[in-house]
Amino acid sequence: MQVGHSMQALRAVTRREIIKFLQQRGRLLSALVRPLMWLAVFAAGFYNVFGVSIILLFHGMQSSLSMVYDREMGMMRLLLTAPLPRWVLLGCKLAAGTALSVMTCYAFLLVCTLFDVTFDASGWLAVLPALVLAGLMLGALWLFLSVYIRQVENFAGAMNFVMFPMFFFSSALYPLWRLREGGSELLYLVALANPFTYAVELIRYALYGLLEPVSALVVLGSAAAFFLLAVIGYDPQRGLFRRTLPAA
Repeated sequence: MQVGHSMQALRAVTRREIIKFLQQRGRLLSALVRPLMWLAVFAAGFYNVFGVSIILLFHGMQSSLSMVYDREMGMMRLLLTAPLPRWVLLGCKLAAGTALSVMTCYAFLLVCTLFDVTFDASGWLAVLPALVLAGLMLGALWLFLSVYIRQVENFAGAMNFVMFPMFFFSSALYPLWRLREGGSELLYLVALANPFTYAVELIRYALYGLLEPVSALVVLGSAAAFFLLAVIGYDPQRGLFRRTLPAA
């Protein structure tokens, strides 16, 4: 019975996220235009496929912003009072956000074909598990950060101190071997410690039908750790969410 209720919750949350997404057409446009502009500015180009990875990072941030907004409006308390385990409810929210991220990534890849950037047919299918896994990791990270971000106005700081450092201190712009070859040993070590680096590598290999096992394990482990921290944070008995309830 609980499995059936969990599936109903997943459908309800996903439906709500899709309706919100369709009503915010500028969100889809910005999700596509932002990586395209960065691709035009940086000579790394489509072949490093960081446009796909930045879409996942950006959508994870948008999902977190939605969580903070829902908490301020009181919708978050209604969601968490549903007769289901807290981790199921947060998992539904995470899965819905990841589904939207993956669909946007494929829309971006279709746009890439207009610039004669194509992959083998098998790559389009092989990249799906990588997109899902990377989307879950980044979504779980922002879900965890939404515990600490109490107001929508504070999101600018989250972008400056989390999103942009994760992007620039990774292999999204330049391969890891090039960072080391250029003498940037410190930057190379920081990139190695950055979980976003492994998401980029996982997607890059998958688009060419290859599996990078180390990246897959790091992304999977990071996703589980971030989600666990988010569940703890949103538990009024243990986490920090109990401090935000009066303000909400």
